[in-house]
Amino acid sequence: MLDIFDFYDRMERNNIMLSFKGNITPELLTSILQIMESKLENMEETPKLKKKVYNVLVECLQNLYHHMDEAPVPDESADTQRSAIFMIGKIGNDYNVITGNYMYSDNVAPLKDKMDKVNGMSKEELKAYYKEVLDNGRMSEKGGGGLGMIDIARKSGQKLEYDFMDIDNKHSFFTLNIKISPNKN
Repeated sequence: MLDIFDFYDRMERNNIMLSFKGNITPELLTSILQIMESKLENMEETPKLKKKVYNVLVECLQNLYHHMDEAPVPDESADTQRSAIFMIGKIGNDYNVITGNYMYSDNVAPLKDKMDKVNGMSKEELKAYYKEVLDNGRMSEKGGGGLGMIDIARKSGQKLEYDFMDIDNKHSFFTLNIKISPNKN
């Protein structure tokens, strides 16, 4: 049986402000953003930090929605699911936006390469790369222009922390943890 108090206690210790696990829909994303906007309004933070947290949150949720793949299902006759997890917490002065979703293993290497490229750039290089990708105008097969990770790195002022866990020979689980600090631009 799930020890709900233990679960609650761990969330409390990690200052999780909001978490969700399940099927991601546009309506759900709208609700999450409204809830977080309200929570941020009630926090004693600078308007600049609130805006930064909100903007990174929007980018992370859009990335989650547009780039998750179907989850493996134990029973082959069951419907596939587009399930994911999302959390936002505050540890000390830093906010953490954490997302996790299934993806096809074939897509891991290109995503890892893109994130490593972004992580290897300075603030000025990121700005130039963002403009280059924007001017390029090409869209990916998932509808994005490839700006999401660049934008997340630019807005957070931090490196992208990520991990890929092999689930089976076809699926991996992608985790992205973005830290937003009040003292980073």
